[in-house]
Amino acid sequence: MNDDRLRDLLEKMTLEEKVGQMVQISGEFLEKGSVLTGPMLEKGFTNEAICLAGSVIGIQNAATMRRIQKNYMERHPHEIPALFMMDVINGYRTVFPIPLAQGCAFEPDLSEKCSSAAAREAASSGIHVTFAPMADLVRDARWGRVMESPGEDPYLNSLYCRAMVRGFQGEDIKYSGKIAACVKHFAAYGAPVAGRDYNTVELSEHTLREFYIPAYDSGIKAGAEMVMAAFNTVNRIPSTGNKWLLKDLLRKELGFDGVLISDWAAIEELIAHGYCNGRKEAAEKAFGAGIDIDMMSGIYSEHLSDLVRSETIHEKEIDKAVYRILRLKNRLGLFEHPYKDAGEEEEKKYFLCQKHRKIALEAAEKSCVLLKNEGEFPLKIGRKTAFIGPYVNTNKLTGSWSFTGDKKEIVSIKEILSEYPEYTENITCMQGSPMIEFDMELKGFDEEEKEKISGDEIEKMLDDAEEVAKEAQSVVMFLGEHFLQSGEAASRAYITIPSVQKRLFDRVYNVNKNISVVLFSGRPLDIMDISRKANAILLAWLPGTEGARAIMNILTGTAAPEGKLSMSFPWSVGQIPIFYNSDSTGRPYDNHIQQDRFRSRYLDIPNEPLYPFGYGLTYTSFSISEVVLDRTRISRGEKICASVLVKNTGGRTGIETIQMYIRDLVASVVRPVKELKAFKKITILPGEEKTVCFDIGEQELSFYKSDGRYGCEEGKFRVYIGTDSRTDNFKEFILE
Repeated sequence: MNDDRLRDLLEKMTLEEKVGQMVQISGEFLEKGSVLTGPMLEKGFTNEAICLAGSVIGIQNAATMRRIQKNYMERHPHEIPALFMMDVINGYRTVFPIPLAQGCAFEPDLSEKCSSAAAREAASSGIHVTFAPMADLVRDARWGRVMESPGEDPYLNSLYCRAMVRGFQGEDIKYSGKIAACVKHFAAYGAPVAGRDYNTVELSEHTLREFYIPAYDSGIKAGAEMVMAAFNTVNRIPSTGNKWLLKDLLRKELGFDGVLISDWAAIEELIAHGYCNGRKEAAEKAFGAGIDIDMMSGIYSEHLSDLVRSETIHEKEIDKAVYRILRLKNRLGLFEHPYKDAGEEEEKKYFLCQKHRKIALEAAEKSCVLLKNEGEFPLKIGRKTAFIGPYVNTNKLTGSWSFTGDKKEIVSIKEILSEYPEYTENITCMQGSPMIEFDMELKGFDEEEKEKISGDEIEKMLDDAEEVAKEAQSVVMFLGEHFLQSGEAASRAYITIPSVQKRLFDRVYNVNKNISVVLFSGRPLDIMDISRKANAILLAWLPGTEGARAIMNILTGTAAPEGKLSMSFPWSVGQIPIFYNSDSTGRPYDNHIQQDRFRSRYLDIPNEPLYPFGYGLTYTSFSISEVVLDRTRISRGEKICASVLVKNTGGRTGIETIQMYIRDLVASVVRPVKELKAFKKITILPGEEKTVCFDIGEQELSFYKSDGRYGCEEGKFRVYIGTDSRTDNFKEFILE
């Protein structure tokens, strides 16, 4: 449909039909028929509102989508198709590692492949829009939704957001197997006070612009068709009703011209925030801020038409919002092909196909991070080894958002062992403990029946594990968070492994000190005690469909770990929020130098994290030369080349991620101690040397200055090059 026909269609629509396009309802409403329950009526969802609602959330299969679409179009006065949306976060039926894990691969192109595969599977089930990628910068591991972000660095997050948008949307969302991306949550949802989900956010505008906005902007520049407003406040105004944030910053400055949607019932939450006195005012302020689609509050369907008739809102503004929605449907090709790619045969063809499984395996292998290794990994053939822990015999290897995946199609570590016969005969597997304490309640999008294990049964499991550990030459423990302990509404004050697993670890350690750990989690954890006692730690995150195979490939040396932390692991939860690119302070503390007490420091723990951003070991070793600059002074418009010579000093081929950081030593505003500006992954044979070069110009030196403008300033800079953010390998240069 060309633009003239689209505008002609808009002109023919009644006000109520237009408002209907701005309403999103749950697929459950349509599955239950036209009988409305009390809660639906309270939300303003009348039968008429449901019949006219322009988009649907939560439908997960092609047959249902096609039935609903057919019925919807037959009822609609203009046969306008509905949009079907869902949170496709890290895979659909084939589940990839959680986004935080994908960030550790330092390979945005791989995440583009994951997103493309997820789009293909989701499209075959009738999904048109995914509420991803989540571009929120994360610095507080207590917040459960850190699992959905690539990590704590604005540069890395920007690369990943752009790559995921490209993966979902491709060159044209009308093409087969492509869906529209929705960048979320605008803005700064990743910075809730105290790490508590849905809490307020307190940031300066400078911090907001320099650290939090870049990833959203990257997704918008990549062509994201939709943006979702955040639940939180910005400058003490809820994002959903924040005109400066959504109109001035998002629309005007960043140039976003797509569809802007609220989060679930967020317009109604303007009342709970104390920002609006009732539902009618909430409708007025949300619309005035630029929200095009009301997700599941019913407030638009209840009040927008009346607000237009009372001339509080102009219908021309309604027309602009509805046009954006109709344009998105048109770009998806729905007017000509309302079912798009939805088909049961398509589902069978693409769900868990070998191509997608291969991508999932690659992503799982590359996202694992080797945190510690005192010679334990790879495993030794012929060594009597005990695999102990609740993650040995579970298929729950996906994140809390992976409800479209089928865990029955995921194999456990124990089940995958048959593929490694040279190791199998010497490995004994034992659960050792439940995943969580018997009295802990967990709820999420993916509900499951809880293990019913008594206290006596737990003691028996611990005793049995202890006996097996005594007989083993070495023990590998498979421990970590339950998958529902991270994700939305899963904030935690104590980010440790469950206490029953800690008891298991201590019992085993008491009888066998030759202990290693494979750690599963959706966030950085407080693992100081485990790190002190374990000889090796492999961080597997929540690795997805091919997670067990990826882990065994790494443990056996078939593959080598190459991941680097995209979010710092704290020494203690008391350090949080902790991140590598903190600002300089007037009283800096250097633990290598004897200093007086009156410095910015803790008395009882180090300032530094346990494992910093960019950190990760592999199965070989590397040496890096001093930084070499091709010049020490540059003028604006010029570039300087910084290089290092990297040598593989170990006995096997290895992959290393060489990282370049910049520090602006004197500026009009206080600058971070280091900022990642570039990285390169290189493969080096044993004994081989490679030169790695980075160009530095105005782009790498620019920031938001004291006058609010973006650019660089003359002065002295340091360029650091190393294998993680702790590197002190630097040279200085001057911008004249």
